[in-house]
Amino acid sequence: MQLNYRMRLPEAKKYVADKLHVSAFDLSDSTVMRNLREELDIGLIEAVPGLSKGLAAKSRIADLLDIKIAAVDILKGQMS
Repeated sequence: MQLNYRMRLPEAKKYVADKLHVSAFDLSDSTVMRNLREELDIGLIEAVPGLSKGLAAKSRIADLLDIKIAAVDILKGQMS
């Protein structure tokens, strides 16, 4: 967010927090974020059977945050 959209850190945190419907403070709470990642199926630090991993998780994150992720765009281009 900071590099691609030229946002300062506080702005980037607010943007992500708003998109995920949590507070900016919750972004640094590991328990809240683990539960949210499981709920939204956007991947976890460690692999859990049945949840998205790798590019599947990145694709879901890109959709949730309305951002472009180069690796996801390349994969989608190869699939079409």
